[in-house]
Formats: sequence, structure tokens, C-alpha cells
Amino acid sequence: MFSRRDGIPHWPLHVVLVLFTLFALYPILWVISIAFSGRQSLAITTLPESPTAMERVRAIIPWPETWSASNFTSVMTEQPFGHWLFNSAVISLGTTVVGVFLACTAAYAFSRFKFVGQRTGMMAFLVSQMFPGTLMLIPLYIILVQWLGLGSSRLGLMIVYATTSIPFSVWMLKGYFDTIPKDLEEAALMEGASVGKIFWTIILPLAKPAVAVTALFSFMTAWNEFMFALFMTSTISSQTIPVIAANFATDVETQVTLMAAAGVLAVVPPLVLVLICQRLIVQGMAAGSVKG
Repeated sequence: MFSRRDGIPHWPLHVVLVLFTLFALYPILWVISIAFSGRQSLAITTLPESPTAMERVRAIIPWPETWSASNFTSVMTEQPFGHWLFNSAVISLGTTVVGVFLACTAAYAFSRFKFVGQRTGMMAFLVSQMFPGTLMLIPLYIILVQWLGLGSSRLGLMIVYATTSIPFSVWMLKGYFDTIPKDLEEAALMEGASVGKIFWTIILPLAKPAVAVTALFSFMTAWNEFMFALFMTSTISSQTIPVIAANFATDVETQVTLMAAAGVLAVVPPLVLVLICQRLIVQGMAAGSVKG
């Protein structure tokens, strides 16, 4: 293989990476442009019959002719967006706390203890991830809505999101727990520490990077989930942001600018969480280092 020492320039690879990055960011830039366009129609420039080269370039650049925050004002004032944001935040945070707690304890048990059905349990978690989510709609609807009466409730969505995220979280955390030396636990046991104290004071601080990533995964899954939220909620007051954003598209008209504005506003909380988790991962790696 060629390496840097062979004198092969890296700029072609950099050019390719930049092009793919622009390709991935282009739709996002269009959403931001439409959100700030201030129009009530799709912010796409109509080309004349014989467009010039400059007109063609302007038509494909996601840049509004006039910048306006009227779409954000309409979403925040004319719609109960704050209530929908609160629903998504409560459901996502509840899902993260419950899911990560159960995943951490289960992953530690699978990593450290030997019991009957250990391998079968891990394989069951893996197999459960192979089924499409649509297959679980009807059973979960019958259990939560008809049997438990948790339709159009935050608790029902928390249960759905937490249970569906646990298998992947357990697999990810178990792999990280396996990398933590068992000598630390054996030394703590000889000092008289209990298994619970070892887990909370030694294992979890060392596994802080994996826990942070798992929490971020659980939060983002619950925040962006659309299918279960659509089927489990029937009232506007109980719906989440993804469902409400989709409701801007009706049979009569599609309020594209309001949909884009709602999407931009919905990105802010996860973006803040990502920035926080990045710092937590760095701190966790520094705190979890073992000095020889």
C-alpha cells in the first residue's frame, strides 16, 4: 500500500472527501434556506426560458433572496410548538434514563457473571434487532393502547423507545465492559467492597465514554422516531415534534417553510446534547485511564 512516505499526494482524497461532505450538507443547507426565506411557498428560484450561467448558479445555491425569521415566529406563536418540544424532551430524557440504566446493569451482568442462558440471551438481543420496526407496531399497539391504556401518553412512548433501544445498548456496553480489567474488581473485593459498590464507583466511571455514547444514541432515537409516535398518539397535545412536522403536509397544501422552520428548531436540543457528550467522552477517557 502507498503511504505518506512514498510521496503520494493526499489532495485527491481530500477533494473527494470535501465533495461527499458538500453532497451530504446540501439538503440541510436547503432546509435552512427555506426556513429563513420568509415565503409561504417552496424557496426555489424559477429559471427563465433562456437562463444565463449566473442564473443557473443562483438557482442551485441554497441562499434565500431575503432573510426573514417570520417562519420561526409563526411556528412559535401560532402553533403550540413549546408544548410539542416539551413532549419530545420529556419522552427522550425518560427513555435515555430508563434505557441506559437497564442497559448498563444488563451489560455488566452479561460481561462479568456466568449463568444459564447467558449466550442465548445475547443472541436473543441480536436477533431482535433483525426484525423491522413495522412488525412490532400491531403487537405494541395492542399491549400498550388496548391492554394497558397508555395510548396518547408520554409513558407509553417511553416504554416503547426504552425497550427497543436496550438490545443495541446492551451489546455496545458489554463490549466496553469486557475491555475493563477484572483485576480492579478483584482488588476491590479483597478490600471488602460489594458488587454493587464496585459497579457504581469503579466500573461506571471507567465506562463513562461508552455510557455517554449509549445515552446519546437513546436520546437521538427517541427524539427523531416517527413511526411509533404516529401510531401511539392520537391527540395533538400528546404528539412529538417529528409527527407535528409531518402534519404540516396535508391533502390541501404543504406548508414547506413552516415545516423547515420546525425542523431547524428541532435540531437545536440534540445539537447541544452532542456538544455536551463530546466533552463528556473526553473527560471520561481521561478519568477512566489506568496508570501503571
